[in-house]
Amino acid sequence: MIPLSHFLFISACLFCIGLYAVLTKRNAIQVLIGIEFMINAAVLNFVAFGRFDANGGGGQMFALFAIVLAAAGVAVALAIILNVYKHFKTIDPVKTDTLKD
Repeated sequence: MIPLSHFLFISACLFCIGLYAVLTKRNAIQVLIGIEFMINAAVLNFVAFGRFDANGGGGQMFALFAIVLAAAGVAVALAIILNVYKHFKTIDPVKTDTLKD
């Protein structure tokens, strides 16, 4: 049986990679991928704690709910990124500093 600490270490690594991507990337798609890495780290924690919980099943239900919310968030974020690209002709978050022209 794999101990809980291994799952938590992998989850922490995923979260750090996602945080690095969010803080350093200049492309909105890459920032969105970094956010997805962080959400996947949280989902891995839910599943790992659900596996080692005496009651069982609770972590998997939270993980499923988080996956559904992440999918909805990605759909909305991609729609926003497409509209920003159509208006500014770039997806660099730094260059899109105005809301109205």
